[in-house]
Amino acid sequence: MTDTFQRIAPEQARELLAQGAQLVDIRDAQSFANGHIPGAHHLDNQWLHAFIAQADFDQPLIVNCYHGMSSQGAAAFLAQQGFSQVYSLEGGFERWRLMYPQELSRDFG
Repeated sequence: MTDTFQRIAPEQARELLAQGAQLVDIRDAQSFANGHIPGAHHLDNQWLHAFIAQADFDQPLIVNCYHGMSSQGAAAFLAQQGFSQVYSLEGGFERWRLMYPQELSRDFG
């Protein structure tokens, strides 16, 4: 078990996602609904314990936020909970959006 994480660029994150990595988005609910990386799960303090309880600790986990700062603290916390491969998305959602504008999902309703 490790309590460390790695920062990765969107290109690396994209490869990991194609291989089945989990992706959690820690931005606020409205920002998540307005646009997020496809396959991302919104994670906030309300759902944190449920997420950890049902998580696959051996599957790579990528954490993203707005600009890649808050995700580092969240990634470190999740690594301490026992996730074996934890990554923080460098530049966060904003960098992903600039690099892959065609690869965004929105929640309507």
